Amino acid sequence: MELQTVNSPSPAGEITLYTLTNASGASVTLSSLGAGIVAVRVPDRDGHMADVTLGYKDPASYLADGPCAGKIPGRFANRIALGKFTLDGKEYDLAINNGPNALHGGPTGFMNRIWASSAEGNKVTFTYHAADGEEGYPGNLDVKAEYTWTDDNELTLHITAETDAPTVVNLTNHAYFNLDGENSGTVLDHELLLRASRYLPTDDTQIPTGEMASVEGTPMDFTEFKTIGRDINADFHPLKVGKGYDHCWVIDGYGKGTLKEVAELRSEKSGRSLVIATTQPGMQIYTGNWLAGCPESISGGTYNDYDGVAIECQGFPDSPNKPEFPSPVLRPGEEYDETIVFKFKTR
Repeated sequence: MELQTVNSPSPAGEITLYTLTNASGASVTLSSLGAGIVAVRVPDRDGHMADVTLGYKDPASYLADGPCAGKIPGRFANRIALGKFTLDGKEYDLAINNGPNALHGGPTGFMNRIWASSAEGNKVTFTYHAADGEEGYPGNLDVKAEYTWTDDNELTLHITAETDAPTVVNLTNHAYFNLDGENSGTVLDHELLLRASRYLPTDDTQIPTGEMASVEGTPMDFTEFKTIGRDINADFHPLKVGKGYDHCWVIDGYGKGTLKEVAELRSEKSGRSLVIATTQPGMQIYTGNWLAGCPESISGGTYNDYDGVAIECQGFPDSPNKPEFPSPVLRPGEEYDETIVFKFKTR
């Protein structure tokens, strides 16, 4: 495994980029800004390499970008209704940064901070200390994100966290994938399979109602492969609210701490496929509905809406306010411990 390290300035401080290249020449580039995935270069069915994650030309462009491209949002990924939750009888107020709601831990969150970092062998480790009261959340939280890249083109993200006071935690990675290459246009012709027979309906501000609804007979049904774009313009409330897919699916057969395959994305054009496994209970599928206008792409172009799809394995949105959902509460002496595996293949 070959390791390259590059430092780049930004308004938030020096960013360190790590590139791990395996025996076949496939590589990943990771950034200390937001503990992010900057690039994943893997072969198509003919052996031609391409970067299959959306990214920016300037490493500093990831700072405060709207799409949160490739980064780890936190302390709580996704939405919390009205920026409020109650824990052990005390109400906490968060910044409102998505309509009437809190999103991705706040305006700065974890995604716009420089994490401490180191690399050894085929692993890059990022750590971040979130102070008690940061962005309104209680407890000092110490987070570790370990990325491992193998010769089999498998990228594993292992996230752990510990706290000194009761708090809520929900962490994921927000990479956008395009298996034809990041500069190849729409992903609406990609096929997607989700091992999820239910999803979380939401109100008009994309806060879950608490119901877990069957996908059967709806445009939300990806229990068999279908193209992302087949039903995306259907006359269906969730799709109109989000201008496309932007909902959380409930993973079938979830068991806490159990790693299982939950999704597969594939492109007939390139022959690439991406199989995702996780220990998390849900996955937010976001079809890049608002990508237009984001910073200059890593290849020097522009991205349009639907040029990438994010498959964000995570806990359920607004779970601090929904006792019927898997609990996001972390207490002293406990460890937050979740894994996401991205396996790139060809067919």
